[in-house]
Amino acid sequence: MPSSTITRRRFFQAAIAAQATFSSLRALPSLASQNKQKNDRPGAALVGCGGQGTGDAASASRFCDIVAVCDVDSKQAQKAKKGLGGKADIVSDYRKLFERKDIDVIINGTPDHWHTKINIDACRAGKDVYAEKPLTLTIDEGQKLCKVVEETGRVVQVGTQQRSERQFQTAVELVRNGRIGKLKQVWVALPWYSTKGGPFDAQPVPAGFDWDVYQGQAPVRDYCPQRTHKTFRWFYIYAGGIVTDWGNHHIDIAHWGMDCENTGPVSVDARGMFPNEGKPNCFNTADRFFSKMAYANGVELLYFSSIHDKRTYGTEPCVDMSDQQRQWLFGKDTHKEIQDFNRNGIMFIGEKGRLFVNRGGIYGKVAEELKENPLPGDAWRVPPSADHMANFVECVKSRKTPVSTVAIQHRTITACHLTNISLRLKRKLKWDPAAQRIIGDKEADSWRSREQRAPYGIS
Repeated sequence: MPSSTITRRRFFQAAIAAQATFSSLRALPSLASQNKQKNDRPGAALVGCGGQGTGDAASASRFCDIVAVCDVDSKQAQKAKKGLGGKADIVSDYRKLFERKDIDVIINGTPDHWHTKINIDACRAGKDVYAEKPLTLTIDEGQKLCKVVEETGRVVQVGTQQRSERQFQTAVELVRNGRIGKLKQVWVALPWYSTKGGPFDAQPVPAGFDWDVYQGQAPVRDYCPQRTHKTFRWFYIYAGGIVTDWGNHHIDIAHWGMDCENTGPVSVDARGMFPNEGKPNCFNTADRFFSKMAYANGVELLYFSSIHDKRTYGTEPCVDMSDQQRQWLFGKDTHKEIQDFNRNGIMFIGEKGRLFVNRGGIYGKVAEELKENPLPGDAWRVPPSADHMANFVECVKSRKTPVSTVAIQHRTITACHLTNISLRLKRKLKWDPAAQRIIGDKEADSWRSREQRAPYGIS
């Protein structure tokens, strides 16, 4: 996800360095011993050579041989090859990677609208996949991907690396073991990333950039650089904006703590603000939003932008909201603390207390008291993982289930997609998590999928 102070690649480098200091890395000892033999290192190929994909490949290179890189932008591919040691082949057509016997693993760092097709094609070709988030572009894509993963038995790890970070694991364990009492409400706060920008003029397609393939299933548009690389995520035809971009991370932790990993909300009522609404050739995803989700277990999830955590990412700066805008967005009865939030993260609220967690740490009385009052030996625990990429490669070798599965993350991103559908249609939705359909609203239910441009459709 974007940040105003740290790039994706710098984040991954910092995270890798920090993780390497943990003495409790449970996946690494067996990998370290196995990797002494050169021929036991899986061969990996990177598809999508932006900062996130290259960062993923750099992390994987601790355990795998990066033998090929692939990107529609030849400059990106050259840059990734150099950054990954200079030995990888450059391949222009990702399908050629599936024909190679020396490739066991595909690292998918493409833009959102390419995620599912490449993941499905890789699984059917017998490759295991490290799949970047947001997992899918639509709900229907997630249903198809889950079916293919189950049919092929491939190992697919979704890049929601917070599942392998100890503060999030601790928060989930405390909540699931009742330390804050019966869970009543969860707040999921994202930063306010401005999507104000445009209109953008058409420009010549750069040499070495395959614009038709880049657009893939999306409708054809004139080239402009804002539709590519980092800022593609602010165009709805390629992505879901901040709602899905950061959302796949934080909603995942919320569902984990709620014990709702394999289900979803029963209703979603969202509203959002589009700074360029109605203007052509502009960024067109919402940047401020507020979503109320109800779950069958009685927990209410409030999902929103922290309007005092203002950031930009290839866009114009955030402009202060008026009192009228603020009241419309949050409603009259929303807790003032939510309206004044200035950080991102997950707040669990129970009958006996609260617990907040984000990438900065874990906060709350039950966390402060944990050293003196540890969880008992028979407490519920999260699956062990202290290194997300190491967990993936270990599972590639053992054929065990990784900590961030497609089945779980499909449910996570579905909640995000439903929020986008609700705020775009400007109405409340009823969702059947068992049937995975929107109830009583044919138009809204049709938004579970999108029209796909030939020959790039997903089957």
